[in-house]
Amino acid sequence: MIRRFMLVIAALATTTAPAFAHLNPEEHGSFMAGFSHPLFGLDHILVMVAVGLWAAQIGGRALWVVPSAFVGTMALGFGLALAGIGLPFVEPAILASVVALGLLVAMAVKLDTVASAAIVAVFALFHGHAHGGELGSAGAFQFGVGFVIATALLHVAGIALGLGIARASGGAVVSRIIGGLTAAAGLLLAFG
Repeated sequence: MIRRFMLVIAALATTTAPAFAHLNPEEHGSFMAGFSHPLFGLDHILVMVAVGLWAAQIGGRALWVVPSAFVGTMALGFGLALAGIGLPFVEPAILASVVALGLLVAMAVKLDTVASAAIVAVFALFHGHAHGGELGSAGAFQFGVGFVIATALLHVAGIALGLGIARASGGAVVSRIIGGLTAAAGLLLAFG
């Protein structure tokens, strides 16, 4: 089962490319452009699923508080970008989020729910800002709704994956391996 799961992860990783997540700004502005945006970039997928996996590792209220903090703060970052309020180091922070969240999953770090939510919220601010910075103002609402829903669904997928793995024999090890692979992929994206 573990071998089959790792093959599925490898297949998914090879079918995405970060460049596809960044659409031509003239094509932005629709719900479908916003919805598809997080689904076509490896950095987006890795972070969103890692947030769900980490929430599943922590358990309890973190199952909904941690992903909700990410989605809510991402929307705030989106709004800041649309308002013309800049943030420094947006792209490096996004790449750092892949590595950091991967490491949190790999090390099975269990912080209290508020601290965990605060960590993901910091990274989410940069993710949202990047979305808004690429968009401009045309169709911002529809695009924003689309990417918020897709992000939430990726979090749910990560939670489901984490809970499913936890039920399997050796599941804790599999989650940690996925976290390590996520962090390694983040390093490859940053330096590759």
